[in-house]
Amino acid sequence: MPSVFITCAVTGGGNTVHKSPHVPVTPEQIADSAIEAAKAGAAVVHCHVRDLETGAQSRDRDLYKELTDRIRSASTDVIINLTGGTGADLTLGGVEHPLPLSEDGTDMAGATERMAHIVECMPEIATIDMGTMNFGEGDYIMTNSTSQLDEIARQFQAIDVQPELECFDTGHLWYAKSQEERGLYDGKTMNAQLCMGVPWGAPDDMNTLMAMVNNVPSHWNYSAFSIGRRQLEYVAAAALVGANIRVGLEDNLYLSKGVLATNAALVERATVILEAMNFNVMGPDEVRDQLNLTKHG
Repeated sequence: MPSVFITCAVTGGGNTVHKSPHVPVTPEQIADSAIEAAKAGAAVVHCHVRDLETGAQSRDRDLYKELTDRIRSASTDVIINLTGGTGADLTLGGVEHPLPLSEDGTDMAGATERMAHIVECMPEIATIDMGTMNFGEGDYIMTNSTSQLDEIARQFQAIDVQPELECFDTGHLWYAKSQEERGLYDGKTMNAQLCMGVPWGAPDDMNTLMAMVNNVPSHWNYSAFSIGRRQLEYVAAAALVGANIRVGLEDNLYLSKGVLATNAALVERATVILEAMNFNVMGPDEVRDQLNLTKHG
């Protein structure tokens, strides 16, 4: 029986707080939702933190520390995966006058600052977005220069945390492979997250998914997901192409048409789909063995 694991992307940093009452905001709410997802079958919880007043994405290290402490103190075991994607938000000033940058939506930080909460909290896994792209509509650009990506990779080598490389298109995989070839991830287990259907990266049709999968080196671990209404379809699609699974409120707010989801409900539904397909859903210790993870704290 083939085995896969489920990652639950608990809250993200997008503008979803006012779209569903189930999107957690405070460290306590995020931790509680993460633990509920773990009880439902998620081996990994992928976490951002949010500003306590606005609900917007935050890089506050105190919030990350509280969040990780709460998850670690719970009686339910789960692998902590923290985002390293914050500090890469650039919003141009407009069509005719791109400069100066808009303060609303721009949050740019150096490599060391972007890694600071990861170094302090020591999750088992941390993510980094592997390129620059137009992300959604308007003047916003997700910005990750090659020099900054290389420095972040070097900083991963200094800590006992495994990287998860979030790839939104084949070019992102191409660059990640070049980093490995140059020795920037020596000693690390290579993990890719294939991010499908995010405007304007790789579309979530099956031909493009297979193009992504066919560009993943054979010795890498990889997961795949899509967003919105196709999230649950991609539970089956990812499993069939040899990938692990990601669901959660970061990427999708609905369990079915008109029915708002919780993180636990999305994980439960993913588990039902996988078990009906005769896949074994792995627990945290199995995943630690496969990905060479160290449980900290």
